[in-house]
Amino acid sequence: MERRIKAMEKKYLLPSLDLVENVFTAYQDEKEGKMVRRLVEEIRAKKYYVPGLELIMVNERDEVIGYAMFSRFHLGGKYENELLLLTPVAVKTQVQRQHISKQLLEYGFMRAKEMGFQAVLVEGNPQNYRSRGFQSSYRFGIEAGPAIKLPNPDCLMVKELEEGSLEKISGLVDYTFYQALCEE
Repeated sequence: MERRIKAMEKKYLLPSLDLVENVFTAYQDEKEGKMVRRLVEEIRAKKYYVPGLELIMVNERDEVIGYAMFSRFHLGGKYENELLLLTPVAVKTQVQRQHISKQLLEYGFMRAKEMGFQAVLVEGNPQNYRSRGFQSSYRFGIEAGPAIKLPNPDCLMVKELEEGSLEKISGLVDYTFYQALCEE
């Protein structure tokens, strides 16, 4: 089964949105699926979007089966040229547990480092990200702002792309510049 990782192309814009919505709807519920879809559309429209870091994996029929988006992120208006946010990551339900997200993430880390980014921030289940080198962000002085309700402080994680880079990056994580994340 042939699979390829690609940066986003116009013909995959809608199929990737459908994939993200379907995966998050199946994982949680329809409200979550629609919210994550809106988030992707919003990131694409903002200055934080990095076209070369919106990644997909396609199968031999050229269908999108995996998705990962890395976008610029700032902490209090700083570090947007050093720090990336990884969200969302989605793999077609029928092909999960086949290392698709692992391959997308590792490729994304490599490309991001080549582009000069130094660290990646993610919010999620630590079990899904520890094996990719993510560590609890609070250990580096990067903490969830007051509006962010984490089930556990360890759910906000960061990964260095450049050794020692987190020694000079710290602050509060705030998502208020993304409307999709602030809607109830």
